[in-house]
Amino acid sequence: MMLLDLPPELLIKLALVIPIVGAAAIALFGRFPNLREAATLTTAASLLLVVASLTPHVMSGARPEAVDFTIVRGLTIAFKVEPLGMLFALVASSLWLVNSIYSIGYMRANNEPRQTVFYICFAVAIASAIGIAFSRNLFTLFLFYETLTLSTYPLVTHKGDDNARRGGRIYLLLLLTTSMLLLLPAIIGTYAIAGTLDFTPGGILAGKIYGPVVIGLLALYVFGIGKAAVMPVHFWLPNAMVAPTPVSAFLHAVAVVKAGVFSILKIVVYIFGPDFLLGSGAADPFIYIAGGTVILASLMAMTKDNLKARLAYSTISQLSYIVLGALIATKWALMGSGLHIAMHAAGKITLFFCAGAIYTAARKTKVSELSGLGRVMPFTFAAFTIGALSIIGLPPLGGLWSKWLLAQGAMDANHYAIVAIFMISSLLNIAYLLPIPIKAFFGKLPDAASASGGSGGTSSSASLGAAAVRDNTATNPPAVKIKEAPLACLIAIGITSLACILLFFFPQPLYELLAQAPFEFGNDP
Repeated sequence: MMLLDLPPELLIKLALVIPIVGAAAIALFGRFPNLREAATLTTAASLLLVVASLTPHVMSGARPEAVDFTIVRGLTIAFKVEPLGMLFALVASSLWLVNSIYSIGYMRANNEPRQTVFYICFAVAIASAIGIAFSRNLFTLFLFYETLTLSTYPLVTHKGDDNARRGGRIYLLLLLTTSMLLLLPAIIGTYAIAGTLDFTPGGILAGKIYGPVVIGLLALYVFGIGKAAVMPVHFWLPNAMVAPTPVSAFLHAVAVVKAGVFSILKIVVYIFGPDFLLGSGAADPFIYIAGGTVILASLMAMTKDNLKARLAYSTISQLSYIVLGALIATKWALMGSGLHIAMHAAGKITLFFCAGAIYTAARKTKVSELSGLGRVMPFTFAAFTIGALSIIGLPPLGGLWSKWLLAQGAMDANHYAIVAIFMISSLLNIAYLLPIPIKAFFGKLPDAASASGGSGGTSSSASLGAAAVRDNTATNPPAVKIKEAPLACLIAIGITSLACILLFFFPQPLYELLAQAPFEFGNDP
């Protein structure tokens, strides 16, 4: 049953156009916050409806196409919806809606400047993500990949201070440098070798390149797609944490880094081909580089007292799970890689939403400052616990299934060292994530001086409040006044933490969607 009974070709065009129309509406209503935010929510909901309406077509075996615009001979801007792109588009569009709800509460409570520009850039960025998801060839993917970088730069530098400008420079410089100096030559080389850039089931390179050339081309893709944050091209991501928390959530869960790992996965499946990559052995060096990224980033996360920095290094580690699954290239590894895009997105956006809620309600940014806050913000820290357990991969949370499939895929390829890396990484996840809610729920609340949020102070809607501290210190056991973030933030946190649970009990729709991808050559029309 179709949600919108429209031709799939029209649905593709609508998915690309709706965010741009929404950006124009946001600009038009910029002086009227309520109308501006209504336009944001309406645009996000409309996009989700359109993307969801494409899903039955793909599940039935169709691969709808639209807009074949030739730039020069052999280079076309064209779109085709296949299972991997369908998954990414569903993740991006659904989480954009939730992120928009969260942003309204966060941006208002913190009196953030330039909110109209903020929402406009979000809309343009999501249009770029949809373009990446539905790209029919490498040329189209590259154009939208670069547009995504440029449209998110103003979001990273949103605060406008020296730290934001520095973080933005690193973000822009590294992502543009890797894409122009590595990814673009890889695309040009692919065209020279294969005579086409179309994403093709089984790949387009088999029988055309051999030996070191395969390794060299794969290296250009792995490191040229800087958004995947494989070490050593990872340090843009922690530096981008100067952005407001809704931007951090967008970077880590909705679009940017997911565009990176999605691109690597799609290139493996449709450009190299799983059979060719497995048979060539070219991926082996990069498998261990990605495995090293998993462990090193986890170790670095343990050293970070800043909560968002800790979560940023956690993301770097988790992204390499997806890269590992793509490079191992067995059926179950590829399945786990695709599934981890969705599972990690739900868990990590929950953690970032909670980090922003803590800042909004308590003006705390450091792990060392969170002692006892779980009793003041029980909803937020309960959600943080759910998100953390999903990232770790423990039941009953969705992250279990993707990690299970990744480990199974690694064993199928006899990469037992990678299975050990997955296990060690999960233990490190426990070490740097679970102490946060434990400290918050069972630690001692700070005294009045330290709990007040510092000399800057906060409004009643964004601070613990002196009354809560007095209540805590006046009785034994302490009585505390519940003080959570604004309702819009809590609604978004509730949705994403619930999604972590539902993905454990109902992973089958995502599994069935990914089962249609050509992870074994020949099963895609």
